[in-house]
Amino acid sequence: MHEFVPPYPDRPRRPLSALATLRRARRNFLAIWEDRCFEWEVFSTRLLSRTLFVCNSPDTVASAFVEHHDSFERKSPQMRHSLAPLLGDGLFISDGETWRRRRRIVAPIVHVSHLGLFAPIMVQAASETAERWAGLPRETPINALTEMATLTAEIICRAVFGQQLGAAHAAEIVSAFSEYQRLIGQLDLAYFLGLPDWLPRFQLPAIHRAAKRIHRVLDQVVRDCRNRLSTGEVSMIRLLLEARDDESGEPLDEAALRNEVAVIFMAGHETTANSLAWAWYLLSQAPQVEERLHAELARVLDGRPPTLDDVPSLTYTRAVFEETVRLYPPVPLLARHRRPMAAPPAPQVLGQARPFPPRAVSSRKCPVPGASLLYSVQRRPAHLRRRCIRPNRSDPLHRNAGPACPAASRPGCGSDADLPADIAAWR
Repeated sequence: MHEFVPPYPDRPRRPLSALATLRRARRNFLAIWEDRCFEWEVFSTRLLSRTLFVCNSPDTVASAFVEHHDSFERKSPQMRHSLAPLLGDGLFISDGETWRRRRRIVAPIVHVSHLGLFAPIMVQAASETAERWAGLPRETPINALTEMATLTAEIICRAVFGQQLGAAHAAEIVSAFSEYQRLIGQLDLAYFLGLPDWLPRFQLPAIHRAAKRIHRVLDQVVRDCRNRLSTGEVSMIRLLLEARDDESGEPLDEAALRNEVAVIFMAGHETTANSLAWAWYLLSQAPQVEERLHAELARVLDGRPPTLDDVPSLTYTRAVFEETVRLYPPVPLLARHRRPMAAPPAPQVLGQARPFPPRAVSSRKCPVPGASLLYSVQRRPAHLRRRCIRPNRSDPLHRNAGPACPAASRPGCGSDADLPADIAAWR
């Protein structure tokens, strides 16, 4: 059996002090909890003046995010404050009636049933990348993350803006988004200090400049796309322009349209690029898995480019990608803020059906108003301590975690086509 163990962040042997926790959390939130925390299905922890409840199993995640979605639909203060300058009231950070109304309009557009409209774009861009790789001298090093970032940016610009507009604006929009994501903070210190949510957070002027730069480009693209509706070119902006609320019949206004375009881009660009880059890394460390993957591609594709119709037959390819995002999820922690007026969830929401160690949550520790609840199920030792990566689509960790931003509901949607289109050239 292959002896490769996928790497993961170092973990403290004992609970960290508040200062050490904050220092680590700014770099990597997964590195703040000691090893034993990953044995528990759910546990609570105190960080300064706030209590965090962490769901760490498929059952507890489903209970909190599906059965008790109304109690935990509010996004975390860090998400709302850091992304509001760019996304406004976009789906990724909104809640309540705004979230429900917007989701009715946007969810059908980003639903997997529309994948057929954009699969040819994905395959074309991936095939162009593969052809470029094939022309390189043998043994030429390839920066997987840079290449995947370029590929996914090209795909999402063509899909969101249309083939012609996407090519014209791709470089500028990718540069502006990358700058914004580099500038925003990973931790809302004011929240953990107990300061009220309504208190404005200090943000660097560069953050607002980057957001305004993105808004200018998106506003121009929306105007151009509106003027090109008669051409019939397929793009997500076109679908958003034509969409109407099922209940009111109203379209998205200009600000809402721009916000949702920004959400779609943010949800699909860096997340997919990181996941594909991790897939290349894992395959390079697991030759038996790589051989089996090549065998499936040779059998199903026989040397031709993949199509959407091939995806159901590429079961191992999809399992490889899903194993990748389990081990290295593009969003390893998803935080929610308990709604102050929500009814307390039943104790089962925190997994009381099973016994837990002393620091795990007891039946008296249901989340209180204002508490934060996070989930991260990918790093439990029972699943991590494999002596090799084992793609397995029956793994319960691949369940849908319930209502979410539709654009982010399946990170890497379409990567089942990108991976086989590139892998022959990669080899």
